[in-house]
Amino acid sequence: MSLTFQREIKILIAEHLMGIDRIKKIDKAISANGLWKQEAFQHVKKLLHHMAGRRASDMDMGGYRANQRIWYRVYGHKAPDLGMPSYTVDEINAMALCLLTEEQKSLLYDDRNLDFALSLRMNETESPYRFRGNVYFERGCLAVNFRLINQELFTLNSLEIPKQIVKRLDLNFEKSGLVLITGITGSGKSSTLDTIIDMNNHNNHSHIVIIGNPIEFIHRSDKSIVCHRELGEDCLSFAHGAIEALRQDPDIIVVGEMRDRKTIGTVLEVTDSGHKVFSTLHTSSTIESIHRIIAEFPPDEQERVRFRLADVLRVVISQKLVPNKQGNLSLAKEILSVDSSVQAAIRNNNIAEIFQMLTEGKTKGMFTMQQDLYRLYKLGRITAETAMNYSNNTKVMANLIKYAHA
Repeated sequence: MSLTFQREIKILIAEHLMGIDRIKKIDKAISANGLWKQEAFQHVKKLLHHMAGRRASDMDMGGYRANQRIWYRVYGHKAPDLGMPSYTVDEINAMALCLLTEEQKSLLYDDRNLDFALSLRMNETESPYRFRGNVYFERGCLAVNFRLINQELFTLNSLEIPKQIVKRLDLNFEKSGLVLITGITGSGKSSTLDTIIDMNNHNNHSHIVIIGNPIEFIHRSDKSIVCHRELGEDCLSFAHGAIEALRQDPDIIVVGEMRDRKTIGTVLEVTDSGHKVFSTLHTSSTIESIHRIIAEFPPDEQERVRFRLADVLRVVISQKLVPNKQGNLSLAKEILSVDSSVQAAIRNNNIAEIFQMLTEGKTKGMFTMQQDLYRLYKLGRITAETAMNYSNNTKVMANLIKYAHA
């Protein structure tokens, strides 16, 4: 046991009471005792401070799955930290609840899941650390994942995005169109998106509206005025936020994630109105991203969607974080720059043809995931095995590696 009041909680709450009823009883107990709530909060703060010190991307705690341990993901590898205290499920329930407002608790009880943001100042001399939290139910108990939000942004040069593509991301060169950052969970989409926003913030006199769930990195207005709107706090949904942004005189609209048909349709509509829009998708390739958007709609609507997508889509960056020889992670990516040929392929439902355009599009800043993994391999940053494991097409990847040794 790690919390001093764990024994009192056990006495207060009947052993047979389980699930959400037990959690509500724990909530009532710690809400009535400010010292208990403060103690639980300090334990979370200590765990998150340790997370930042280890440069872990994620921390997991709670539920029966954790075996009373605190788990950290460091450079892609998740494992329990045996140097940290162990906590019972009731202790984690209390620690999770102490972070939430009454409104957030109500949403958690209704939906059994809640996304939230947390800002913590570890000491008086450092800037606050920001974390993205997700609390959810697991076998009737609360479990929590925290993701550390980078305090310092990358530069587009450090992400090794070609200059031709950087120009297309810059409002100064292209005033409208849709840019997608895609990848699986944990692939660095948010970091890349924030880097692009930061570039526009410092380069252009504009209004940038960011709609997030939750808001992660906070951009300080520079040449641009940057507005942050969080789901649940400032707007009801991504779709609502995007439509509302049209009445706020925006130049750039950032929709945190296109997660459903309504949001996708709204993003296409907003972009079609002449704005520059950035968003993300959970897909592993540029071509899969196009298929995914179209497939979200019924067959009788797909032709209309293809034509609209062809008109508004500008750039798709699909990325992965892959383990490198230095023991951390390198960014591998696939980039599609939409030109008239790509537009025609989308309109005519010949999307498979786009792969050849990617393969031969180096002069336009385009390349496939296999080509970028091969580049990282040739530079000596990753092994051949890593290149194979993270490729979208192992046959093509094997041929590239074989060519390197010919």
